[in-house]
Amino acid sequence: MKVSLYNTKGSASGTIELRDSVFGMPWNSDLVHQVLTAYHANERHGNAHTKNRSEVSGGGKKPWKQKGTGKARHGSTRSPIWVKGGVAHGPRNEKDYTQKINQKMRLKALGTLLSAKVNDGTLLPLNEILEIGKTKEGVELFTSLSQVSGFETIYTKTNKNNILVCVSDAVSDSTVRSLRNLPCVSVIMASRINPMQVARARYLVLADAASVDTLLGSRLASITKKSV
Repeated sequence: MKVSLYNTKGSASGTIELRDSVFGMPWNSDLVHQVLTAYHANERHGNAHTKNRSEVSGGGKKPWKQKGTGKARHGSTRSPIWVKGGVAHGPRNEKDYTQKINQKMRLKALGTLLSAKVNDGTLLPLNEILEIGKTKEGVELFTSLSQVSGFETIYTKTNKNNILVCVSDAVSDSTVRSLRNLPCVSVIMASRINPMQVARARYLVLADAASVDTLLGSRLASITKKSV
């Protein structure tokens, strides 16, 4: 798949041939939904927890004798019908919400979402390795990229979109730290990118697109035509 290539100044610098096995996959809504649902479930901690009548303090003594008082029978003040009593059928933190995601499913969902970025016109490949030492330079970078047709609102003071910058392993730590200081901007290595990050991003910027394309191609190489 051939797409336009740009430099950090927002000017066109030719084209690049991206792998069809990564950026040319057909849309598969069922697969994407299943994988993203599993990611959401795996992010769930299940911290809500209530104490039952055996866990609340007190209540060891019978409040009054069984008969002769004219009152209803009670054996403990920690019954769920008492104030400060235990909770009946309340939420417990014992449930595990995690779901297994097969590797081929996860990789194919990643390729499907990357291909959707190309089709939607929200993928911006750059021909350079980003070298940024200060956050101010990151602002200047996205201001320049806003000159690209279709990306006019990628980064403005009034409209900040979720931007995912996918970089190769050659990027410096100072560049990663500088870009992460920008609101709504995330930086991820091509060897670690996952479907949830791509789905949450409004724009996807490929820094050093040729290297990123090679890394993603090697990751998705295990996908065959018979995979899910």
